[in-house]
Amino acid sequence: MDIQGKAALVTGGGSGLGEATARELARLGAKVAVLDVNLDNAQRVAADIGGIAVQCDVTSPDSVQAAIEAATAAHGPARILMQIAGIGTAKRVVGKDGSAAPLEDFAKVINVNLIGTYNVARLFAAACAKLEPMVDGERGAMVFTASVAAYDGQVGQQAYSASKAGVVGMTLPMARDLAQHGIRVCTIAPGLFATPLMKTLPEPVQQSLAASIPFPSRLGKPSEFAELACHIVSNGHLNGETIRLDGALRMAPR
Repeated sequence: MDIQGKAALVTGGGSGLGEATARELARLGAKVAVLDVNLDNAQRVAADIGGIAVQCDVTSPDSVQAAIEAATAAHGPARILMQIAGIGTAKRVVGKDGSAAPLEDFAKVINVNLIGTYNVARLFAAACAKLEPMVDGERGAMVFTASVAAYDGQVGQQAYSASKAGVVGMTLPMARDLAQHGIRVCTIAPGLFATPLMKTLPEPVQQSLAASIPFPSRLGKPSEFAELACHIVSNGHLNGETIRLDGALRMAPR
């Protein structure tokens, strides 16, 4: 798909990997709607790239539907969906005091990262399936965000790993499901990236994490994630695949 002139939605577009992806889409000529639960962040990015900002809770069907309608009113129907919104947590199953981990913590991460991804995807796909087909019968493309934790989850990452493994597991069947509508689905599983959250860690910790990456031994750049996400959209034969973007990193248990 030629990104130039296409309308795109970016969940989690107000910071980190989502912000980088929104900026790359705009650079390539897309009309970008920055969707984020934090409206201030979304407005900051949208103002920089000439897009629109929409507050959106990916777990809420009404919020997502309203965001899609607002983006459509501004830019026309979207053919590109970049799903990057997500949260993380670390909880041992049995705490130091011997108590079981709170179930609500696990459920919250699953709800945002996995159910939220499906929620946005289903509503986007329903709208996209009504559009006129383009080259090769394509109507749209979706890129999900998983994590190397889907494969190499560390101690305490049960919820995060399960949520991201769910996204990986959903990718191929959804691509097969939506093939009849000409909508492609791929997922990126990033490793350790220099996001704002990562940069809050002490410098020695960041350096230690970077050193664990075989090559290049540095944290990934958000721009590298964004470039891959946009390449997936541009490359019409990429479908149903999860791509690790991690410098050959395999996470240790802790």
